[in-house]
This record gives sequence, structure tokens and C-alpha cells, in this order.
Amino acid sequence: MKFDICKLKLNSIQLLVILGFAVNPVTISAQNFRDDDVNLDKIPPRIIRACCAFGYDLKLWGVPFVSIDQVISVNDLDEHHYMGNKSEGTGTIYTNKGGFIDIGHLRDQIDWTRFLYSIILDSRGKGEVVLPLRREAGRKTLYLNVPSELDNNDCILLAGKIAYDLSLWHEISTWFGASTIPFVPEKFSSFTIEDVYSNLLGVHVGMKALHSKLSFNAAVTKIIESTLDSLDVVKTMKETYDAYDAVNDIWYTNKKRIPRASVTLKRDLDILISSRPWIAPNQSSDISDPIILDVPLLNTNGDLLTNFYQFTIDLNKRFPVDEIFPSYKSGVINQDDFGALLDRISNDLENMEQNMLAKSKENLQK
Repeated sequence: MKFDICKLKLNSIQLLVILGFAVNPVTISAQNFRDDDVNLDKIPPRIIRACCAFGYDLKLWGVPFVSIDQVISVNDLDEHHYMGNKSEGTGTIYTNKGGFIDIGHLRDQIDWTRFLYSIILDSRGKGEVVLPLRREAGRKTLYLNVPSELDNNDCILLAGKIAYDLSLWHEISTWFGASTIPFVPEKFSSFTIEDVYSNLLGVHVGMKALHSKLSFNAAVTKIIESTLDSLDVVKTMKETYDAYDAVNDIWYTNKKRIPRASVTLKRDLDILISSRPWIAPNQSSDISDPIILDVPLLNTNGDLLTNFYQFTIDLNKRFPVDEIFPSYKSGVINQDDFGALLDRISNDLENMEQNMLAKSKENLQK
């Protein structure tokens, strides 16, 4: 492992700001909420914390002498703070049973699960409640219809399912051109092999914290630590670097520059029902059984959680709506349409791979 002291280490949001675009203020962490306060009147941003590009020693297009390095250790985590705090540790860390974990993604889904749970409790027994969400590749809206008899346990499951849907939409929308900063594509970070697993892990941690008798932040801090231990988290940053080295030029490449989509070589699309971690090869560990995470789909009575909500997106013009949904009279879709979008992305990836192989053959023949 080599380090160049002439290079700067930046997170994914900072590296995009370097390009000269202003980032819109999207965090509500500046508000002085107490630990148990949830502001129901303000929708959280889709991305609360700066998340991470997959890999290290990544280069940024047009910016020399800069590399991206976001590896952390368990000693860097610090306490969790609802809606974020500068003292929190974010970055990527490797686990032998859960693969790479993006701690920023993990924390964001924890907080989204909590926010949605509070909204669900406030909506219970009121009939249809409409919650406009922030735009992301189109106008997003959440429709809730939570019966008064739905108990708190089921409300927690419902919050987890909706939080997961919102996280999936972020991955889908960035594939089709949505971005945090105008004109800076984020397809390179869409469905990278750690993103969805980290999101779903955050949902599970968030749901578990909502069952705790501790204050939310204290519960999350404790559960993150125990969850990473259960995944056999590595103890040193070097072990995470070693895991990245094992998959360089296999799952990602640092020979390309961000934001080129070709930085990412493998993507994870088998995600609608569960998420299986990607375990780096040739890592020294006696642990061989990965921990698969299930998406919350049913309440405790076995009813579909989608019976109690609908998440819709009025798609913008970036989406080939007529091709993917030829029978639709409008561009409005919901969470049940994600499967069709994932099929389209899978076909896109196959075409990209075939084109890359064709170009490689052409280069060899020259």
C-alpha cells in the first residue's frame, strides 16, 4: 500500500465541489434538536452526510494531484447524531461477513427510518396523508394510509420498508442522470457493491434502535458497534486497504477518473427482496458465512407493507418512459415499478460490457 503525501484526501462531496459548482444547502443538522426531537415539518435531504466513492486512490477528472481516500477504522466512528454532526465518523470500512460498509449510507438510512416512523405514527388513523418529498429525477410523493390498529412494531417495519424504497430510488435515479450537483454525473456511484447493503443495514439498525428503551442516539451508537462486531469488522485501516487492493481492477479501477462511469466495474442489482454482501477474495479470515439482509416486506400478520403506502415519482425527461413503460399514459411510477427499471439497468450494463469487450478486441488487432 502506497501513500503520496502530495495528494489531498477528500470525501465524495468535497471532490465534486472542487469542480466549481455550488452545493445547495441540504442538511438540517444545524438546527438544535434535542436527542428525542424529530421535526415533522421539514423533510430531510436525500443525502444527509457526505457519502463515499467505492475504492481508494481514486483520481478526479480535471484536477491533478488529488486523490480520494475515505477509509476509516472502528476507532473513528464516535457517537451517532440524528441528522448528522461533524464529530461522526463516516467513510468505508471492511467486514468479513458483510463486505465493505459505507458508514455515511448506514447512518443516513438509520435517520430516515426514524423520521418516517415518526411521520407514520403521526399519520396513524387519519386516512390518506400526502407527504411531498424533495425532487430527485422528478417530483416524489409519499401517500400514507395507516390504520389506527397498526401497532408500533408494524409501524417500525413500515418505516424500514419505505426508507429502503427511498434509498433504492436514489440509486436508480443516479443511473438515469440525477445528481447532487448540476452537470456532474453520479452514474459512477450508482449500485456500487457496498451501497445497497449499507443502506439496508442502516434500515435494520434504525428499526432495532426504535425498539430500544435508550435515547435514539445512544441506542444507535451502541447498535452500530455491536452490528459491526457481528459482521466481523476488521480492526485496522490497513485491512480495509488490503480488501480494496484485492478487488482493484475487478470491482472498481483507480486507473479511470471520477466521474467516469467506467470507474465502477461491478454493480449490485439483486436487491429487491434481500441484499447479499460482496466478500473480497483472498482475505485472511476464518469467517466464511456472509450475513444476508432481508428487506422488510410484510407486517407481523403477514400483510404486504405496500398495502399501507405508495411512493410515486413523476419522472423527468431523462427517463425513456415510453420504452420501459409503453402502456403508461403518464410518467408517474411507484415502488412496484422498480423491478422494470432494474431490468433496464441490467440490460444497459450488458450492453456496456459488450462494447468494452469489442473495443478491447479492436485495440488488440491494431
